[in-house]
Amino acid sequence: MRDLLVAAQTEESDCAREQTKAEQDVDQVRQRAARDQQRLDSGAVTSPKDLENLQREIVSLAKRQGDLEDVVLEVMERRESAQQRVAELTERVASVQSKIDDATARRDAAFEEIDAEAASVTKEREVVAGSVPADLLGLYDKLRRQQGGIGAAKLYQRTCQGCRQELSITDINEIRQAAPDTVVRCENCRRILVRTSDSGL
Repeated sequence: MRDLLVAAQTEESDCAREQTKAEQDVDQVRQRAARDQQRLDSGAVTSPKDLENLQREIVSLAKRQGDLEDVVLEVMERRESAQQRVAELTERVASVQSKIDDATARRDAAFEEIDAEAASVTKEREVVAGSVPADLLGLYDKLRRQQGGIGAAKLYQRTCQGCRQELSITDINEIRQAAPDTVVRCENCRRILVRTSDSGL
């Protein structure tokens, strides 16, 4: 839209220059015709031949002036059309820019919110990580890097929420028999499984 606006502004500017030149041409012809008419009216021209030539030139200049005035009108119409286009595009660009500004403000606010949440979660993680055995934390971090940021997943209704695969009966039985503090892992994605009352064990 900005490109279209620049094109319309350029067209309007070109038309303005063209109009100025055309109006100057009309003025020159009008002045010359006025001078010729003065000479004719003053009676300074006495020769019939010169008189005829002067009258012929006045008629010719009148026709030329009419043609040039038509050109001025045509250029004025084009310029007016370009001005309307400029006004319309200026309004549309302003409207779109307003939407962009609004979206940018909302995006920036969301970034601030996300950054604040990330900082809060990072602090919480540091507190929790301090209470987790080093070898388990190391395993979790390793799995997180391998599994796109998720090293542990909830076991819900016998399904690993990391890979969305239902565990086999054999795996479920092994997990049932494991002690509550035993680290159990999904056989499909190898993530650490978090057991809850909804695990379906």
